[in-house]
Amino acid sequence: MTVVLGLVVGALTVLLLRVGAAGMLRAPALQRPNYRGHLLPTSGGILIVIAVLVIEAARAILGAVGLGDEPGLTVERSEVLFAVFAFGLLGLVDDLLGDGRARGFKGHVRALFHGEITTGFLKLFGGAGVAVVLVATPGFATGRRLIIDAVLIALAANLGNLLDRAPGRTIKAAMIAYVPLAIVLGDGAVGIAIAPAMGAAFGLLPADLREELMLGDAGANVIGAVLGLGVVLGRGEATRTTALMLLVAANIAAEVVSFSTIIDRVPPLRWLDRLGQRPERRDQGSQSERA
Repeated sequence: MTVVLGLVVGALTVLLLRVGAAGMLRAPALQRPNYRGHLLPTSGGILIVIAVLVIEAARAILGAVGLGDEPGLTVERSEVLFAVFAFGLLGLVDDLLGDGRARGFKGHVRALFHGEITTGFLKLFGGAGVAVVLVATPGFATGRRLIIDAVLIALAANLGNLLDRAPGRTIKAAMIAYVPLAIVLGDGAVGIAIAPAMGAAFGLLPADLREELMLGDAGANVIGAVLGLGVVLGRGEATRTTALMLLVAANIAAEVVSFSTIIDRVPPLRWLDRLGQRPERRDQGSQSERA
């Protein structure tokens, strides 16, 4: 029940923030064309970051007056808070300053060899650095586990971004991944820690589907990173290694094939991908991808 409460609180908090931040999201600096060329607020996923901060601040206040199970931040909640802020910041930088010329890992590395550090490069390798810090906190792990777990978190964050090419796609994929993870984590410390962040992400699904905002890297990276962190903190070595292999395969596949093309060719995936989207999107399919 505690996890369910965390999901509900996360969703309600992000919905309230979205109403209050409507003016901020209309700022010219955030406007970007979507797949149909309509200007929408990008980085709408930054509301997930703010929601987690608000919830953790409220938890701390309640704990200080003797309410709740924990009087202060647990290690797990601290790591989730750090992850959403760090990956949210890196994503926001790419959303606002990136020009989209270099795409994919190869594109960013190629630009680096030409003497240019792209915002995408900062996001990818900055995310790897954040993942290392997360795994090494509060105590330094063995070298093998440090590498496996850090790469897992970084690749999960990147996959969230790679999936964000159609309205609602990243959040739907996150739901599919989160349900079995939530079941195995239960009401343990890790399950409770990641619940508000995931609830906030799910709370943005209607707005994402209605094309009222775009998650942007500031949201998609956070969603992927939180799921990856949940696996790292809450599961054993076998599960973490399996998850890492799947993430490596998915990230490599994204370099050579289009996820949108694959989804369009598989009827169940196409149906799920377009479920809840605006008619214009359903009619057009995935011939154009979001910015």
